[in-house]
Amino acid sequence: MKEINLSTRNLRAFLCLVEQRSFTRAARQCHLSQSAFSALIRTIEDALGHRLFDRDTRNVELTPQGRLLEASARRVLDDFDGMIDDFRGHAMLDKGRVSIAALPSIASGWLPGVFAEFRGRHPGIELELADVLSAPCLERVRAGKADLALASSGVPAQDLDARLLCDDRFHLVCRADHPLARQREVGLPDLSAAPFIHLARSHSVRLQLERAFHPYPMKTVMEVEQLATVTGMIAAGIGITVVPALTLYEFERPNLVSRPLKIPGLVRRIYLVTRRGLTLPPAAQRLHALMLERRPRPPRAAPSRTAAAPSARRRAGS
Repeated sequence: MKEINLSTRNLRAFLCLVEQRSFTRAARQCHLSQSAFSALIRTIEDALGHRLFDRDTRNVELTPQGRLLEASARRVLDDFDGMIDDFRGHAMLDKGRVSIAALPSIASGWLPGVFAEFRGRHPGIELELADVLSAPCLERVRAGKADLALASSGVPAQDLDARLLCDDRFHLVCRADHPLARQREVGLPDLSAAPFIHLARSHSVRLQLERAFHPYPMKTVMEVEQLATVTGMIAAGIGITVVPALTLYEFERPNLVSRPLKIPGLVRRIYLVTRRGLTLPPAAQRLHALMLERRPRPPRAAPSRTAAAPSARRRAGS
């Protein structure tokens, strides 16, 4: 079978002649001389092996074969133009989708502000979020279900690229009337002696705490899945906890205080993770850059001022 090579230029010239019904007008619209345009139409007819137009000095009419080609040519050009528009829309960030997997504490605390800024700049981009723990975050990136992940991962895997986003220091959280709230310095012996409310072992925070506390035992009184549950239990006076600074928004209650801890090795490292060797789509590249530009800045000074309030009140009353 003879190979047929037709370009979009050929098809557009053909349809232009269909619409104009005049070689002179069609040539002018295609910015060609009449002779060059006529040669182009002959090239198309020779390639297809059929006459496409009946022409005389006054009229240009489609042949039956020409009418058959017209419908197909319009469909092909519509699909081609749609493909180019879609490509340009993604390239220019007018459309597209970015899928993100993020730790729940990051997804509900720091990430919403980044999302709001990104959507303000690129309203046509759809953002898809999975708020899951670190291991599922990484698996979603590996499986191609997420372009980016915000996870806490000790050693980056060979198939992933991990960019350090921030170091997240740990804080004690307790009731304002707890003895540790007024203690100038809090160390591991103090923490290990207090009733402790833990997150479940599926959380990377739990594993970090157990490593940092060793060889001190932890006086665990309760183990729960959600930070909101930890908050309620502490507010009821059941125990204390130790959490990363980026989760402190969960503990903003009048009767709770937080204190920064200085314990060697007790830090959560948050990574921005992608699949190694794969180019991110333009929208994902832009969001990746914005996340690095808006790196989290965990709170520092305000919690300690709250913790000092009881002693300040005693001085005022003396």
